Amino acid sequence: MAKLHMTQEHAGSRSWLSGLNFFLADVRDGLGPFLGVLLLGQGWRADDIGYVMTAGGIAGMLATTPMGAWVDASRQKRLLLSMGTLALTLATLTLRSSPSFGVVLASQVVTGIVGALLGAGVMGITLGLVDQQHLSKQLGTNEAWNHAGNMTGATLAGFAGYRWGISAVLILMTLMACASLLCLRNIRPQDIDNERARGLDPKSALGGAQCAPTSTLHALAHSRELGLLAATMLLFHLGNAAMLPLFAQAMVTRAAVEPSAFTASTVIVAQLVMIPMALCAGRFASNHGYRPLIMAALMVLPVRGLVAGYWESPWAVIPVQALDGIGAGLLGVAMPGLVSSILRGTGHINAGLGAVMAIQGVGAAFSPAFAGAITQHFGYSTAFISLGMIATLALLTYHFGNSWTNTQQTA
Repeated sequence: MAKLHMTQEHAGSRSWLSGLNFFLADVRDGLGPFLGVLLLGQGWRADDIGYVMTAGGIAGMLATTPMGAWVDASRQKRLLLSMGTLALTLATLTLRSSPSFGVVLASQVVTGIVGALLGAGVMGITLGLVDQQHLSKQLGTNEAWNHAGNMTGATLAGFAGYRWGISAVLILMTLMACASLLCLRNIRPQDIDNERARGLDPKSALGGAQCAPTSTLHALAHSRELGLLAATMLLFHLGNAAMLPLFAQAMVTRAAVEPSAFTASTVIVAQLVMIPMALCAGRFASNHGYRPLIMAALMVLPVRGLVAGYWESPWAVIPVQALDGIGAGLLGVAMPGLVSSILRGTGHINAGLGAVMAIQGVGAAFSPAFAGAITQHFGYSTAFISLGMIATLALLTYHFGNSWTNTQQTA
């Protein structure tokens, strides 16, 4: 009865959390894939676009662990998210006035840093509102609303870009930011358990501060499974991060498609698949755990690279982005859920998630530059195949790494 009462009592805040995930989806990554198309229209080269995206990725990589630790320590998570949303919106709006190299570079650095804060903040609020027993289902709900927000934002952005030009996407993002601030305001601070939000249960033996590790480094450095997950995510994102913007650029170059509408279609197809995948992943993890979901997500990316590399028709957007939707829908639930499970009771869940995201950020940061350089010298097809080969290495790393870990534990 107590659990039921707690769930009903926090239902209002959890509903606004869904709204926050919906609206923040269009804010957190700035212009996302629309950035490459915007810069391409300004006469930018493929490798220069890759470099500024890489700079933003590096900034985000360096910020994720300290941002996660900040969220773990903070008792004002709503305020942190509000400040981050405003800062990211202002940074993106500067692109409208002057898309010069220096301005775009600075904007992407701010976007990377603040994006790390927003991700940690949403996870912290989620952990503070629900217990571990209901976390996988809530993560699935979060991801479903996040993908629905991405799909809606992409649809509106595609229409706005086609009707008024791609700069209209910036205005749309500002409106989404305002809506996310309204959702934040309606999440009740008293519903957020700040101890549970960092991975401690004050009612359990692990709940006391004296049971928590003395430092974030100590908590993270002693987990082999966390290290394996981080290495796998590094390889996965090295192969994955550049694929969507590169695919949009390839179709604009190869098939002369309308940039705004086609870029929007890439996002829409993926998000339509991600929504049911996230909901199914949340339910599956409740009964079978997170590891099978990660293996399934890793298997998808090599196939996606092959399709994108050899099918040059605009219709390739359907299988390429459907496969992206499967992989992202599964990982969006499985990765934070597995980190939360590994670090339960340490008091450093958000810092641990930040550490994994920092390491995977190395791959994501270098992916656009890697793909851009290959494209410049060898063409789009070679770039897609190269990205798919890296994804295959991620799959092998996780499979054999898990087998070795299980052997060590048995011995």
